[in-house]
Amino acid sequence: MENSPAMPGDKMRLPMKGMLLAAWRFRNFIFSSIRNDFRARIARSKLGGAWMILHPLAQVLMYALVLSAVLSAKLPGIDNRFAYAIYLCAGILAWSLFSEIVSRCLTLFIDNGNLMKKVAFPKISLPLIVTGSVLVNNALLLVSIVFIFALLGHYPGADVLWLPLLFVITIMLALGMGLVLGVLNVFMRDIGQVVPVVLQFAFWFTPIVYSSGMIPENYRGWLAFNPMYHVATAYQNVLVYNRAPEWKGLLMVAVLGMVLLGFSLLLFRRASAEMVDAL
Repeated sequence: MENSPAMPGDKMRLPMKGMLLAAWRFRNFIFSSIRNDFRARIARSKLGGAWMILHPLAQVLMYALVLSAVLSAKLPGIDNRFAYAIYLCAGILAWSLFSEIVSRCLTLFIDNGNLMKKVAFPKISLPLIVTGSVLVNNALLLVSIVFIFALLGHYPGADVLWLPLLFVITIMLALGMGLVLGVLNVFMRDIGQVVPVVLQFAFWFTPIVYSSGMIPENYRGWLAFNPMYHVATAYQNVLVYNRAPEWKGLLMVAVLGMVLLGFSLLLFRRASAEMVDAL
């Protein structure tokens, strides 16, 4: 990340509105950092930015090859012999955006400890840079998935226009959760070891590699308590089944995301000075 001019009073605990205004004043720093992060990822790789989308697509291919023969017949509503691969792509798109933001926020302040100590800039810029960088990666993945859909003979309809709103809801949930965990991880490093394991469990408890209809009806109601179930289902409805998201559950996720994001900003503001001392 680039050095920025000193910001007077940066060590003061600004109210949340002040933090956001400070981030707006440093928007050029944020955008240039996102661009530099993207360039750094592709600078020493012959395939460049392709690796950002090859990893999730390789995951899709692995699951499709191993499980499609077992599960493809159990995906009603998709008239395509590559139904399972199409279903997987939609779920992986949702999960990759969520999990990458959470994972990168988890170690964000630890990884940038020296920068936080030596350079005067609004610290709220760091999660915004991460979010922007992950969003660029996810947008490239979306373009690749749409291209793959076309090759497989599947064409999403007009309901794909709901995707930007689904991005916003997913980002709010992931950023709120990731910031809380990232702040706590500065003071309790065990959190950094536990969260990746929890994310693995959460992935398998989210209908991505299987459909919710495969879960016994007695246990299906528990899915409603998993926020990513509603998010992944919304992506699948839009990209796979060509229908609008189910808003009842999605609105609850949006409210949860806003609450988590507000709490994370409050926690971040109050702990920012202590974090610098602890790093």
